[in-house]
Amino acid sequence: MKLLRVAAAALNQTPLDWDGNADNIRRAIAIAREREVQILCLPELCITGYGCEDAFFSHAVAMMAEQVLSELLGETHGMAVSIGLPLLYGGALFNGSALVVDGRLVGVAAKQRLAGDGLHYEPRWFKPWPAGQSATMRLAGEECRVGEMLFEVDGVRIGFEICEDAWVADRPADHLMRRGVDLILNPSASHFAFGKHATRRQLVVESSRTFGVGYVYSNLAGNEAGRVIYDGHTLIAASGELLVSGPRLTMAPVSVIDAVVDVDALRMRRAQSASFQPAVELNAEPAVAVDFSFNNAAPEVRVSRAAAWEAAESSQEEEFTRAITLGLFDYLRKSRAKGFVVSLSGGADSAAVAALVAIMVRLGLEEFGGERFAMLLGIDRSQISAEIDAAALVGRLLTTAYQSTRQSSAITLSAAAAIAKAIGATHYELDVDDVCQSYRSKVEAALGRQLQWSTDDVTLQNIQARARGPSVWMLANVNNALLLATSNRSEAAVGYATMDGDTCGGISPIAGIDKAFLRRWLRWLEVQGPVGIGPLPELAVVNALRPTAELRPAEQSQTDETDLMPYDLLDAIEHQAIGEKRSPGEVLAFVAAEFTQYAQPQLVIWIRRFFELWCRNQWKRERYAPSFHVDDKNLDPKTWCRFPILSGGFRRELRELDAGR
Repeated sequence: MKLLRVAAAALNQTPLDWDGNADNIRRAIAIAREREVQILCLPELCITGYGCEDAFFSHAVAMMAEQVLSELLGETHGMAVSIGLPLLYGGALFNGSALVVDGRLVGVAAKQRLAGDGLHYEPRWFKPWPAGQSATMRLAGEECRVGEMLFEVDGVRIGFEICEDAWVADRPADHLMRRGVDLILNPSASHFAFGKHATRRQLVVESSRTFGVGYVYSNLAGNEAGRVIYDGHTLIAASGELLVSGPRLTMAPVSVIDAVVDVDALRMRRAQSASFQPAVELNAEPAVAVDFSFNNAAPEVRVSRAAAWEAAESSQEEEFTRAITLGLFDYLRKSRAKGFVVSLSGGADSAAVAALVAIMVRLGLEEFGGERFAMLLGIDRSQISAEIDAAALVGRLLTTAYQSTRQSSAITLSAAAAIAKAIGATHYELDVDDVCQSYRSKVEAALGRQLQWSTDDVTLQNIQARARGPSVWMLANVNNALLLATSNRSEAAVGYATMDGDTCGGISPIAGIDKAFLRRWLRWLEVQGPVGIGPLPELAVVNALRPTAELRPAEQSQTDETDLMPYDLLDAIEHQAIGEKRSPGEVLAFVAAEFTQYAQPQLVIWIRRFFELWCRNQWKRERYAPSFHVDDKNLDPKTWCRFPILSGGFRRELRELDAGR
């Protein structure tokens, strides 16, 4: 009976942070060694980081990655470790995973299928390695094979699929299975999206069953490069059975899972399968033989390692909370900023952003404890109270400001104050009406006429939003903090935001989520809240309000949905028009079937409004602060949804829509 203890690691890497990334790799190896692991799978491109963008084109980056690999070889004494890095071969750049055994580089598997859709852009930098081929190259001082590799270590056959390789029909595992592979390692950089963990788990379990192997899946973790969040989901399966699943959305820089795989049992189950047809070729390329012996692992009783929130029936609201707070935590520490500033209007969006910062603190304290959490964020221990608690840290890390004009109401003023007090933020109330009136009087003098709401509505609304920008930027500068923008995806779709006003900020944490979901999340937070933290009942006053920009005089009773359309309808139109790429007429057919409470002529008006605003405001989306990717509906033109700034604006299609009305 040949028993192997195998492991998968999740690493929170940072592009081009050579020392930090190497330290995380060393820590993962050390943890694995303490658990007597024999084979450890590390994530894709873990030396450089996955999100290096066009820095991959730098020859110096590839050379530094090779140097770091050389420095890591000695860390692998007594075990086999896969380490991801870019490699130059034949004048092209490839995405590789080096197998290091007992301090010696024995070969490099190269990625064959490159991810080039959605937020992935690998074909820009890398070339796909041809299936079934290998070559010889010199790397880290060693002559080794590179390509589609099969390694034989102490009689155990080890192969690779690198992330996207496993998500396509003609995959390396097909070829490896016919050559008798026992264990497939999958170094991945698989981003977070709602519900994706279930699909990923199914992929790993079914792969282990289909190919009759042990399957080890590693992953990146955290907000690696600014926009994309990796959930750190790691998995180990064998012969169609999930052996262990790692924690998701943890703030820890390194996490390692391990399990014992019975190699002989795998082989016998494969032998029993009528569908298994081994390749018997006299001239087939042999596996790379490695002179090393594994110690036999002891049998084990498996235990669940799921976090408390995952053990419960986790909701989309829970996932959203964990993902965004992880994104904020990493953005804060990796940018070396000292906190956050939020312009707190008393409305849903800014309340959500402020609450997410407060929850980030609570989750960080729960995971690390006060001393460690403060240290990770670079907070001087002497700057906070003797007792490190949530209130002290939120007050230290989060500054909010309510900025009133003559259009502001007592309701939103009190709502902002109540939320700030409930979460422990340092809160200010600033009256910026004199700033607005100063700009207004100067422009009126220049024009030689009075500005009126009847003729200058947008101008008079926008100046209020823009007048609020300088104050919060000043607070951010004074505190060396990050200013958080508060726009959501529904507003981004139609440009319902004032550039250089409510879009001010270095990061926009909720711009990847629609308004309907955000309002649902706020109600959930009011009455239930995250596992281990609980609700924030003070949100009741915010949830009772109808969303309003509060930029017109009170007697006009301005609301967002009056200006635009019902938010749930807006999000449905966006899904059909942008997500599914349907024409205005096709959109009408779908939304008319879903929203039967509205007459078709009214739907036509709203669909026309959406398409016109969408096309008119692409320039705004190009200027939005970076947002976090949480689902496959993101509108960020830099990572997901490209659209021309200037276009024909669907004018012909909209005429046909009107004619059919």
